[in-house]
This record gives sequence, C-alpha cells and structure tokens, in this order.
Amino acid sequence: MSESEIKLFKCPTCSAPTQYDTKKFPDFPFCNKRCKMIDLGAWASEDHKIEGDQEGFDDHFSEEGTF
Repeated sequence: MSESEIKLFKCPTCSAPTQYDTKKFPDFPFCNKRCKMIDLGAWASEDHKIEGDQEGFDDHFSEEGTF
C-alpha cells in the first residue's frame, strides 16, 4: 500500500491521527496505551454506556439466582 492510500482514523480519546497498522499502532484504534487506558477507565466508571432497555434487567439477575 502506498503512502497516498493509507487511511487515517481519529483516536477515539484524543482525536490524534492513527491508522490500522498494528506494527506502528499496536493499540489501534487508539493512538497509544495512555489513550487506551483512559477509555477503559471511562467504561469502568460508567462514563461510557450503551443505551438500551433496562426494563426487566434486574429480574434476570435476582438474588435467588433464577432466570
């Protein structure tokens, strides 16, 4: 692939340019390990959430262990 054909992506954390090349960017889609860990921390602290229907969710994971 020539230099003119390289597709650049934005890092989801800092918007720095990155590309799908695991030798140059082993943490793709992030530009580096720091941005990858920032994103992981955001998921762990529930800053990032996947929207969905929560109705009935607790019923599936009740104290009795039944579904």
